[in-house]
Amino acid sequence: MSRCAFVSFRLGLADGVSIVATSWERALRSIGFDIVTVAGEGPVDRIVPGLAIDAVEPPSISELELALDDVDLVVVENLLSIPLNLPASRAVAHVLAGRPALLHHHDPPWQRERFAHIDELPPDDPQWRHVVINKLTQAEMLDRGLEATVIYNGFDVDPPLADRATSRSALDVADNELLLAHPVRAIERKNIPEAISIATALGGTYWLLGKPEDGYDEQLEAALANATCRVIHEPSETRAQIYAAADMVLFPSTWEGFGNPPIEAAIYRKPVVVGTYPVAEEFRALGFDWFSPTDLEAMRLHLAAKAAGADDPTDTQRLEHNQLLARQHLSHETMAEQLASLIDEAGWTP
Repeated sequence: MSRCAFVSFRLGLADGVSIVATSWERALRSIGFDIVTVAGEGPVDRIVPGLAIDAVEPPSISELELALDDVDLVVVENLLSIPLNLPASRAVAHVLAGRPALLHHHDPPWQRERFAHIDELPPDDPQWRHVVINKLTQAEMLDRGLEATVIYNGFDVDPPLADRATSRSALDVADNELLLAHPVRAIERKNIPEAISIATALGGTYWLLGKPEDGYDEQLEAALANATCRVIHEPSETRAQIYAAADMVLFPSTWEGFGNPPIEAAIYRKPVVVGTYPVAEEFRALGFDWFSPTDLEAMRLHLAAKAAGADDPTDTQRLEHNQLLARQHLSHETMAEQLASLIDEAGWTP
């Protein structure tokens, strides 16, 4: 059986790259690959400490060669895209030279101000294929002489459901309490102050699920301390519980390479507030109809109607429309078909 290795800084955790990688793993298993995971941290098959974001020493070439010795194809998840550990990126690129590899790019350096000066990523090789998660990045890659295929993230469009009352009880949230979920890691570009401001303006409880990362600890502490609405800061066991408990989803990010929560909200038929970052506009062009952070009056009318037990036909139509678009364009099956086609075109099908 052909073996494929997934390689990244970390895998098997709750970050977006790990979640997408897991869906790709499932897709490649379905076409006949045996899968092994290789990363610097996380519940993976093969730990290579030097790959971790905060690694003190880079991985040795021999260490990487040993970890990848028995694999036929390597999928690199973001490690050859964003310079969070450049020595590790250089080592992986060296080991993969001339080998079949699929570079899955979530965050190229020019899309982050602090990394914009770095031009050695992504690397290229005649044996590699590049995949990006949006058309914006595809055009930017082409400007830099790299051809890339767009494969949108894939989602379970018939997910398990959870019970609203049970999910809210676990958070000590009353049935008539307005709960606004912000299912993100706590980092600056997630725009947590804006999310708190929206929750406050709507008279609701703000529920942040993720922990602070990238040195955002002090800013987060200040933002939560200064909030005048009720704040809940704790994770949920499952995504189904998040969307069962929430009345509305907040996602006023200033930048996202993709942004899973608005698509998840569409699948679970929940209203969502989405920022105006470029890739959100790409999805709006597909037809997704979301509240923007300035649509406070429209949000109030929607929530008031829901609280009164009245279904506004316009709101119902919006939720049904968004759910249908997610099924058409962003299902796991659609993603898996596109990935299988790329693998076949490259001559890598098992």
